[in-house]
Amino acid sequence: MTAPASLNRDISPPPTRRSRKHKIGASATPAAIEAGQARLLDPISYFLDHFSKVARSLKPDYPRLDLAAWTQLWRNDQGQHGRMFVVHQHDHPIAGVHYDLRLQFSATSAISFSIPYGLPGNPNSVRPMRMAIETRVHCLWNHLVESASHATGSLLIWDTGEYELVPCKVTEKEPETDDDASDVEAEVEQDAQKTDSERLFEAFQNRHIKLRLHGAKLPQGYTISMRLPSANNVQSKKPKRKRRRKDPLPQAVEEVADSDNDQVNVQDLINESTEQVAVDSDDSEDDTIRINNAYNGSENTIGSIHQRLWFLTLDKLNSGFIKASSGSEKGRWVSQDEESGWKPFFVQGTDVERSVITGRSAAQVTQDEGVQGYVGRKTWRPILE
Repeated sequence: MTAPASLNRDISPPPTRRSRKHKIGASATPAAIEAGQARLLDPISYFLDHFSKVARSLKPDYPRLDLAAWTQLWRNDQGQHGRMFVVHQHDHPIAGVHYDLRLQFSATSAISFSIPYGLPGNPNSVRPMRMAIETRVHCLWNHLVESASHATGSLLIWDTGEYELVPCKVTEKEPETDDDASDVEAEVEQDAQKTDSERLFEAFQNRHIKLRLHGAKLPQGYTISMRLPSANNVQSKKPKRKRRRKDPLPQAVEEVADSDNDQVNVQDLINESTEQVAVDSDDSEDDTIRINNAYNGSENTIGSIHQRLWFLTLDKLNSGFIKASSGSEKGRWVSQDEESGWKPFFVQGTDVERSVITGRSAAQVTQDEGVQGYVGRKTWRPILE
């Protein structure tokens, strides 16, 4: 008896599941690409074509990076010394609204931080700090994505551009000998020759990063400071759901201060990030992604550890502010230059924020991607004080 044709196949290697095959070409959806279910040989061309069809018109004074400039930005930052950044607004069905800061550190990869309330923009805020939670290392092409699905919610480009590393203040001893002075000069000269991506790599290892973000929406000179306290230099434990936590997140015993000597209660920030940490632990991820802390196609050569809790603040001095010593603004942070300085801004969430590339709102992204009936969480509130 002849065996059915369906049984005539080799046993080794086993057949690949059709659902796991990767599509190649322009027919894939942005959501499939973002989820790793499809891949593109030329991502910038795909998204350029897609965005040209879905872009919205906005008021002339609304910050916008036109598609030609965006394409050139991408091409300029190809290679190991690229320094492209992106801030994504992510409306997740479980975590709710948060903002992802991704920083290119190699030709293929970017470190990623989840910031629950977005970047700080008010130098006189009573809540000056943000929690920045390390997530998986992403592929560089993720910088280009705007997408939506029921599983992951909506994703839009809140801002993008290039970053610049600002030197951190270091207490240095005076050189005791001529040889010591020569060594210091050599180190300064050597550091000046490093690229920003190399400086980012070193600052990340030192757990203190000062970044000037040259974006289309962020004001000129906008600079942030990121610190990882030694007590947080471990992977956070995933909180147990529906039970009181017996093992809370690692607590920094010292208070963390920014460059302007503002202080904040560390535990308050950790409490705010607890739910975000829980959501960022995706049980559906495969072991390779979990072990390497990097999505397929990226490489975690920088040593990122999933869910470490960094503290992020506006670097007021490097952003162009000084503390007024007299007048009606005494004791408050004011712009050093009233004409060229920038006014405070507030990240206000999905109802207000628009993509700096396509001009779309989160609702418009979900509409364009054919996602019907999506309802995001309504518990998110902007920091306006």
